[in-house]
Amino acid sequence: QVQLVESGGGLVQPGGSLRLSCSPSRSDSSANTVSWYRQAPGKQRELVATISRAGGAGGIIYTDSVKGRFTISRDNAKNTVYLEMTSLKPEDTAVYYCNGDLSYYDNGRYYMRNFWGQGTQVTVSS
Repeated sequence: QVQLVESGGGLVQPGGSLRLSCSPSRSDSSANTVSWYRQAPGKQRELVATISRAGGAGGIIYTDSVKGRFTISRDNAKNTVYLEMTSLKPEDTAVYYCNGDLSYYDNGRYYMRNFWGQGTQVTVSS
């Protein structure tokens, strides 16, 4: 079964850092455009950052509230997308979700579908 798997969440003090990772569950699948979203209690899910398969400055966007503090990157050889979060604030507390378009073969048939990860909790608190 193909899915996206996140890791790296946890509890951190204000000003601290965390790195989230997102990878497909099957190594033979390929991640194309990947985004990180977050959802705080009582709030709508919001887009945090997006990276195209090629990456690079032209293929990355951030929501204004994380610019200069978060960095999205990817290692296509490892089939992994990262979200490096620094200078964390209490308002960054949320469940962080990875979303991406995955290409894969199943029973010889090609698929490209959009998947969500299960989410990873990030809590910023002293």
